[in-house]
Amino acid sequence: MSNLSEVELQNLRHLIGGFDTCHCKLQEYAKEATDTKVKQFFEKGAQSAMQNKQELMKFLQ
Repeated sequence: MSNLSEVELQNLRHLIGGFDTCHCKLQEYAKEATDTKVKQFFEKGAQSAMQNKQELMKFLQ
């Protein structure tokens, strides 16, 4: 693990939590969408949020 300061760890926690929240919300919106293009839009957003979360998690290894 990199030598991260306490502030950096707090910032990472905040960002990771935000992306996790976005992922969950966008997945839920996609489930409820009836229009195919809207559904795909939300699914793509959810996937992007998960990828961003996973990328940030690498800093904690």
